[in-house]
Amino acid sequence: MQTLLVTGPGGAGSSTVAAATALGLTAAGSRCVLLTTRPPATPGLPEAVRVDVVTAQPALEQLWARHAEALSAAVPVLTVPPAASVVPVPGVAEFAVLAALAGHARSGDVDVVVLDAGPTPTATALLALPGALRWWLAQVAPTRLRVLATLRAAATPGRPGVAAGLLAGAAGVEQLLEDAPLADPARTAVHLVARPEADAADRLEECATALGVLGQRIASVTVSRVLPDGPGEWWARRAAVQADALRRLQDVAGPVREVAEAAAAPSSVAELAALDAAVPDVAAQAPAGAGSRRVDGGWVLDVPLPFAGTGQVELTRWEDDLVLTAAGVRRSLPLDALLRRCTVSGGALTSPGTAAATLEVRFTPDPEQWPAGLLEAQGSRA
Repeated sequence: MQTLLVTGPGGAGSSTVAAATALGLTAAGSRCVLLTTRPPATPGLPEAVRVDVVTAQPALEQLWARHAEALSAAVPVLTVPPAASVVPVPGVAEFAVLAALAGHARSGDVDVVVLDAGPTPTATALLALPGALRWWLAQVAPTRLRVLATLRAAATPGRPGVAAGLLAGAAGVEQLLEDAPLADPARTAVHLVARPEADAADRLEECATALGVLGQRIASVTVSRVLPDGPGEWWARRAAVQADALRRLQDVAGPVREVAEAAAAPSSVAELAALDAAVPDVAAQAPAGAGSRRVDGGWVLDVPLPFAGTGQVELTRWEDDLVLTAAGVRRSLPLDALLRRCTVSGGALTSPGTAAATLEVRFTPDPEQWPAGLLEAQGSRA
């Protein structure tokens, strides 16, 4: 199953582009579903396209009802409220979308999910959610806790404890993350919708950096609401701004798809199809992800961060992870077995401010974690 995630700044028309994309795929015979948090604005679209409208409250109630009994048994002194009384916390909406995406992946009856992800900050938070959940699961339910809980359950069968309840919930979330393809850049393509405005290219660069932190890339750019030529000084000035915005967007992203401004929002499926606003047919392609290479005296981990600028990247190490922050997004990158036995000796951003910007993190072998003979052998092959 492939996921086409459509997003853009508020008012750019990303919901219209997502709907047009789902309509085109369905008409072409694809088993497609439009996944959205708001009912489609185009009348008649649910009759022409399979639409799944996700709302946070019902999803939270279903999840709570599924695990409330286990939680109550694990902590008898705790009075667990019924599902109808649970108040949602921030992030539930994104979790509900993730759960719906996993459900479609498990069903096996969908080829493509067109995800109307809303404004860019919401879409970025959604893309960051799988990694964030995995990080928190590692903190709440580390391996040692799982081993102890398993031993306790074997020693005292029929007497669930708090740890057992936590681990049961953690296992459910881990299964959801395995089923949802959102974190896999080879199965999720991010399509950006922009308006031909003066700051559009700057927003695009910032979005590309944020996606780079998350291991994603921009698959295509659609410029919507492109105005036709008109008479008078106002039209001339607006046309100049629009032409400059389109030129800058093309400099950053390469060829962009243009969608003309309509006099009114589509009032029928036919009008939506006539807009020709579907995203281009671009197969999801994993970007060049973080990878290590051998250098004299150690290794270098290359992390692509398109358009990141000097002084805009923060990097720390926490146990066996590198924690990377840029463009308002943070991600924890697990190190492989080799780099875990090394210390971070430096870092630099190459080609800053360009599409080729890459964070190079240098690692030096830690003598306390490397057998002397192995370290010497590594040095002889350098």
